Amino acid sequence: MNFLAHIYLSFDQPEITVGNFIADHIRANKYQHLPERIQQGILLHRAIDTFTDTHPIPKKSSKKLHKNYGHYSRVIVDIYYDHFLAKNWHRYSNEPLLDYVENFYSLLEDYFTILPKATQRMIPYMIADNWLYNYANLAGIAKVLNGMNRRTKNRSKMNFAILDLEEHYTAFEQEFVTFFDELIIFSKTKYQEICLK
Repeated sequence: MNFLAHIYLSFDQPEITVGNFIADHIRANKYQHLPERIQQGILLHRAIDTFTDTHPIPKKSSKKLHKNYGHYSRVIVDIYYDHFLAKNWHRYSNEPLLDYVENFYSLLEDYFTILPKATQRMIPYMIADNWLYNYANLAGIAKVLNGMNRRTKNRSKMNFAILDLEEHYTAFEQEFVTFFDELIIFSKTKYQEICLK
């Protein structure tokens, strides 16, 4: 899953949210200097990724893309799924998406000094372009995919994946909705195991 899903699946717990958000910038066990709840958020993130990577529905989504994008297909599906989460936000939260993401950006500022350097470098761009809020529209997703393509030095051709999203939009959305309902249940159980022990 991508940023918005990981944040959402932290269940409004500030330090769990920070850990869940920064986990991709943390290698192996190099997190033991961080506060315990942030460590738990990192472990929750990894459990969510393992569940997602082994689940048949995201595999089905990525199979539609594999011919054109190879191993980048999974990354693209993560971005698509964040789009559908943002687009259908009212299904999952009573708090308006704009308020939710602005509160998250404030949380990052509170914890900025202990974030990994890679996260610190990314945050100004994330906030300036309001990535999380703009996931809800196709123009925002196109911008993300263009940025990802640039980071791969144009090898991934991910900038073209907006066309695949438009072509298979209904199928991808149905796959997301079905999968995310299962992921919420899994994440709540895993949250209780890791964070409430």
